[in-house]
Amino acid sequence: MLKKKIMKQLVHIVGEDNVQSSNASKLAYSYDATPQFQAMPDAIVAPRNTNQVSEIVKLCCKHKVPIVPRGSGTNLSAGTTPLEGGIVLLFKHMDKLLEIDENNLTVTTQPGMNTLKLIETVEAKGLFYPPDPSSMKISQIGGNINENSGGLRGLKYGVTRDYVMGLEIVLPNGDIIRTGGKLAKDVAGYDLTRLFVGSEGTLGIVTEATLKLVPLPESKKTMLALYEDLNAAAESVSKIISSRIIPTTLEFLDQPTLKVVEDFSKIGLPTHVQAVLLIEQDGTADAVEQDMKKMQQICQENGAVQVDTARTEAEAEALRTARRSALSALARLRPTTILEDATVPRSEIARMVQSINEIAKKHRVDICTFGHAGDGNLHPTCLTDERNKEEIERVEAAFEEIFKKAVELGGTITGEHGVGAMKSNYLHLKVGEAGISVMQSMKNAFDPNNIMNPGKIFAKSNPKRVVVKR
Repeated sequence: MLKKKIMKQLVHIVGEDNVQSSNASKLAYSYDATPQFQAMPDAIVAPRNTNQVSEIVKLCCKHKVPIVPRGSGTNLSAGTTPLEGGIVLLFKHMDKLLEIDENNLTVTTQPGMNTLKLIETVEAKGLFYPPDPSSMKISQIGGNINENSGGLRGLKYGVTRDYVMGLEIVLPNGDIIRTGGKLAKDVAGYDLTRLFVGSEGTLGIVTEATLKLVPLPESKKTMLALYEDLNAAAESVSKIISSRIIPTTLEFLDQPTLKVVEDFSKIGLPTHVQAVLLIEQDGTADAVEQDMKKMQQICQENGAVQVDTARTEAEAEALRTARRSALSALARLRPTTILEDATVPRSEIARMVQSINEIAKKHRVDICTFGHAGDGNLHPTCLTDERNKEEIERVEAAFEEIFKKAVELGGTITGEHGVGAMKSNYLHLKVGEAGISVMQSMKNAFDPNNIMNPGKIFAKSNPKRVVVKR
């Protein structure tokens, strides 16, 4: 519970309408999209500008009050849950697109800007912002930056990190700094921009971002390849990449996921096959046509029983939307849906998919697998019920084994969801104890009072998932 003096000072900074402390308000921001993590904040604060953010942080620094920067709450690693109470910082007022610079091919935006709205706004000018997380209809740019979000187009275009050119950041002591800018080259000192991207709100608060744009591709085509064998689908992924073709999108869905998504979207997805690959390419019309023909041939030579190209943009968009709805569709089946993102080198996709299936069978849990096969980022998704403690223990054991297998194959415990609180116990599998020590030293240097999103990334001795504070 915050002292009345602190609450009054918060009201003085942002106004009474922008400080919420009712039980209903606090409950609404006590969790994100991650199951089994919940903790009540002491207050919800919505600043209107960077100076107000700075004043809030100075106040919290002085009184050692935790701060959790939050976007739309689509986080899947419990990264925006207020596990140690304090303030949840909202950016509903800081949601403006500030500038589209067509001369330098950049867009400058506030952190609360909706991802899809930004994408659509720049496309109207013939420009392209490629990062496209599945949550983009509701996610915010600030959250994308904090988590270094990926998306379906990540194979060809990269992830959020590859498009962040400059940031305005409020540090944990309230100081305001700017990193990078509209420069193609800049090696003046440490690359602080990259350091803050993906730092999960543990080092500072992003209040403005300058993002790189590219020309909008003139042509795009989409096709669906059907497989009776999971390994054949995975092998096709490796063959496409080794053939020096980098498609815009190369997505994988197994049969259990297909059935659920088709029941949800009803667009005519094939549910009789074991797996499908959703493949897209963009670029010049001639190059796209050439690449699509070559990829179709590769799929057929590697076991695809059918390859169909979308005849219209409406058909293609239906396929993309169906893929993006996979998590929503699966979430309807059981009370608790746990979606992970173990990532391996592309060449290990087949072995990783096979291992996931074997691990699920071993631990007697239901796991559907889909994901960004082209960049090795798989999403094994477990359908369970957190009220069944015995089953949850088996789910935990299965995911730990999946993470270990991913690392064994040269991969990582997370490709785009972040560590947060959910995966903090597994971080050592990837970076080792020495790596964790280096990261912790950096955290301590920036945030000696540990007020910035505490309880995230670095493991504690508390239970792995269930955290409830009221």
